[in-house]
Amino acid sequence: MSGLQTTNPTFYDDMKNIILNARKNAIRSVEFTRLMMYWHLGERIFIEEQRGQNRAEYGEYLIRNLSKELEIEFGSGFSFTQLTRARKFYRTYPNASEVRPKMTCLKK
Repeated sequence: MSGLQTTNPTFYDDMKNIILNARKNAIRSVEFTRLMMYWHLGERIFIEEQRGQNRAEYGEYLIRNLSKELEIEFGSGFSFTQLTRARKFYRTYPNASEVRPKMTCLKK
């Protein structure tokens, strides 16, 4: 580190904390956005497959074909298993406003 001036340690620590907090907040934001993407996918799958009825056979067919198409365009993360989990996630938390408080509890 020759040639570098040492900075006031308090000032440096403040700068470091600002950066670390911003990184942590960015990660949380991305995680929440991804979580809500899966919630919305689950909601849309549920609406499409159910149409007010319990039609499990059509649901499996729908998700299998959808996952194949989505994985071609968007890559991994949209497998049959993942989309089935998204549907289950939506069914467990049908009210989107319930999702953020549950996520906050998990992060502590």
